[in-house]
Parts: sequence; structure tokens; C-alpha cells
Amino acid sequence: EENVSGTGNDEKQSWAASPSTVFNHFATSGLSVAVATAITHPLDVLKVRLQMQLVGQKGPLSGMGKLFLSAVKNEGPKSLYQGLTPALTRSVVYGGLRLGLYEPSKYACDFAFGSSNVLVKIASGMFAGAISTALTNPMEVLKVRLQMNPDTRKSGPILELRRTVSEEGIKALWKGVGPAMARAAALTASQLATYDETKQILVRWTSLEEGFLLHLFSSNVAGILSTLVTAPIDMVKTRLMLQREVKGVKIYKGGFHCAYQVLLTEGPMGLYKGGFAIFARLGPQTTITFILCEELRKLAGLKAI
Repeated sequence: EENVSGTGNDEKQSWAASPSTVFNHFATSGLSVAVATAITHPLDVLKVRLQMQLVGQKGPLSGMGKLFLSAVKNEGPKSLYQGLTPALTRSVVYGGLRLGLYEPSKYACDFAFGSSNVLVKIASGMFAGAISTALTNPMEVLKVRLQMNPDTRKSGPILELRRTVSEEGIKALWKGVGPAMARAAALTASQLATYDETKQILVRWTSLEEGFLLHLFSSNVAGILSTLVTAPIDMVKTRLMLQREVKGVKIYKGGFHCAYQVLLTEGPMGLYKGGFAIFARLGPQTTITFILCEELRKLAGLKAI
């Protein structure tokens, strides 16, 4: 770890010199996020449905198990994979950009400021997350709308896209983009910076070396922290993206108004609706993403994150 600046310089040169290195960074990131997304998608469907419970009201909430059973019973097992196509498309682009942009921006900061401390890692993560989300927001909107659609026969990404654009205009595809960017910035910063820092701390203070166990422990810590940080922002993002579903009236004017209304009408825990489902999904997703990404990077001849 002592020769960080030296390796940073070598890495900068190889980034500038080799397009295949750039491609490998983005491809390994995109593929690992896509695999993790496919495995954890049913939990994402449940999370969205938990977040849309009792909009504007306080009251007893159904748990994840109850929602799971009712979805399978009333809509069939296929309902747990609604919105998978836009989710996978988005994860390849978003995952590739989010993880792929993190390192170049970290090296750019290192080059400009001569430092790659934890603040630089947080800033790099926020930048990578916000940019990639702004580009892929339409796929996220289609995904959450398909996940809330109980009739699988009348839904599909293309149908949903046409319906959304014809009924609400092209702007609707960027609904909730503010909170989505805030969530992605917070998620990427908390996930990547925590993973990066935890790895360094564990290598320094324990006998762990670069390998599966180190990746497993670091990704678990990153999963827990990123869930705590992003659950309320995720909730606001989902509500805004599904705005037209709720009584046909525009309840929320924007992200802060939505958060305020939820606090007012549903209480502080309202912001953590679906929180357990978020953790149940984000925990394993973070672990799978990082472990797979590290293995793919090794195969592609890249350095570990």
C-alpha cells in the first residue's frame, strides 16, 4: 500500500495508452453488476412494492414474506421478475459506468491534487454514480413501473415505454432523476469508498491478503453502510418515479417535498419502508458485484480495486 502514488502513475499512463484497458474496466464492472442484479431482482420487486405501501398514511405494513406470498399466489412466480429486461440493460450501462468511472476519476484527483485519501474516493464515487444514473434514468423508470404492474400479459418494456411517452411525454422518463442521482452518488460513494478503505485497513491491521476473504469482508461492510445511507433516498426516488400510479394526482412536487410529506404523514420510519428488503438485496448484490468484479479483473489482467 505504501507505493500507491507510484502505481497510480503507471496506471495513469496505461489508461492513456490502452483502449483495451479502458474497455476491460467497463466490461468487468458492467458484467459483475448485471449478474448481481439478475440474482437479486426478486428482492428489488418486493422492495418497490414495500415502498409503495400506504402512500400518505400511517398503518400496519405488510412484511416482505407476506408480500412475497401474495405476489406469487395472485400473479404467479413470473411477477418477481417483472422489469428484469430494463434492469439488466441498465445494470450493464450503469454498472459499467459507475464502477468504471470510479478509478479514472480517482486517478485524475490523485494527478491533480497529489492525493487519493478517503475524501477523494468519496468525491470520485459521487461523480461516477451521479453521471451514470443521469444517463440510465429512463430504464430505471420503466423498471419500477413494470415491477408495480400486476398484469404481466399487458406489460413489457416497449409497451411501457410507449405508454409512458404518449401519456406523460418524454420528460416522464426522467422523473425522479434528482433523487436517483443523489441516491447513486451516495450509494457509489458509500459502497466504493467503504470497500476501498476497508480493504486497506484490513490489509494493514490483519493478516488478510488480496483474495476472496478480503473481498468478502470488505464488500459486506460496504453493503451494510450503503444500505443505511441510501434507504431513505431510494424510497423518495421510487415514489417520484411511480407518481402517476397514485390516484392520478401529483402528490409530490420534488424530492425534498416528497421526503417532508412522508415524514409528516407516515412518520420517520416511513422513509425506511422496504429497508429490510433493500438490505436483503443490496447486501448480497454488493458482495456478488465486488467478488465477481475482482475475479474478472484478475482474468482480464487488471489490478485489484
